[in-house]
Amino acid sequence: QLQASGGGSVQAGGSLRLSCTASGRTFSNYNMGWFRQAQGSEREFVAAISWSGINTYYADSMKGRFTISRDNAKNTVYLQMNSLKPEDTAVYYCAAVSSKRAVVVGAMDYWGKGTLVTVSS
Repeated sequence: QLQASGGGSVQAGGSLRLSCTASGRTFSNYNMGWFRQAQGSEREFVAAISWSGINTYYADSMKGRFTISRDNAKNTVYLQMNSLKPEDTAVYYCAAVSSKRAVVVGAMDYWGKGTLVTVSS
């Protein structure tokens, strides 16, 4: 029901925009999040956006480089990633959680398949 896309290979300093498109149901009343998992590491929080799009949250290492946004009319959430670093290399996942709950790894109601981002130095 959630499908992430837009991953690829870029050089350090480059940009990518990830998209997460929902199908089968509307996610306009869900808080949405992006997470990532590097090889050999645990899945970690990247960014979140409230159901209304008014509130956004970022992991410290992403602040100022990543921007999360959503278009509820298109049932899509975006993650604009700028100034990419090799340590941003990971599989990126989008996920949804009820608007009454926080966006944390262990609380998400729906997960999409990931999209791989590879950043070379």
